Amino acid sequence: MSIAYLPDLRLHYREDGPKSGPAVVFAHALGLDLTLWDAVLPLLPPGLRLIRYDLRGHGGSDVPTPPYAMGALVRDAERLLDHLAVKDCVFVGLSLGGLVTQGLAVKRLDLVRAMVLSNTAPRIGIATQWHDRIAAVAAQGMEAVAQPTMERWFSRRFRAEGHDAAWRDRLLACPPAGYMGCCAAIAGADFYTPTASLTLPTLVIAGSEDGSTPPDLVRETAGLVRGSEYHLLRGAGHLPPVDQPAAFATLLGTFLDRIGHI
Repeated sequence: MSIAYLPDLRLHYREDGPKSGPAVVFAHALGLDLTLWDAVLPLLPPGLRLIRYDLRGHGGSDVPTPPYAMGALVRDAERLLDHLAVKDCVFVGLSLGGLVTQGLAVKRLDLVRAMVLSNTAPRIGIATQWHDRIAAVAAQGMEAVAQPTMERWFSRRFRAEGHDAAWRDRLLACPPAGYMGCCAAIAGADFYTPTASLTLPTLVIAGSEDGSTPPDLVRETAGLVRGSEYHLLRGAGHLPPVDQPAAFATLLGTFLDRIGHI
């Protein structure tokens, strides 16, 4: 585990694999941290430089006073890659991380040669729902959003078998200020026009049981980027790296091979 000391922020990140390898960077979903990718990374082809980090307000990163702007989250990713001297990476973002991915690709194509957009969209939900969520957490803490989030994230079967318990705990451990700050960033984010201008290689992944970013919304995202490829994971929820890590790793590994990144 490492810390990037940026001028106004400390970002917690981890690197696996050789520093000389082609870089793949991972950005997680709202309320989680870099452990989202734990089950996927060991299944990827060897030789890759695998970089994952905690978004501001999450995990081991600093928790600035909310609200946050999406531009700040994009700038954090940009500065982390500059700090690590990364160029031409494949940037993998899930949900909130997918918004960061789109914003970074629009801003710094010298840093991003390809995108993987998992369970995300150029705009997620509407502003009022995020402001309502902010108000709920401000009044009652993270417990206010825990159960509804599990129901959106995971299939009924996955929850019935108790596999969601550890992820509920991780959500509850998220600093409320960081969660609320990133809710505000999502509320103000709309990348429809910028994302439609992108032409870089893009893999888009959806889960058939996703209650947060349903498959039709994710498919629409794929349609914005010319030449992108879309895959629907049957039975997966909002977090395929959790409930279908092998399938997710296979899709990612095949994409990396196809674009010549490995």
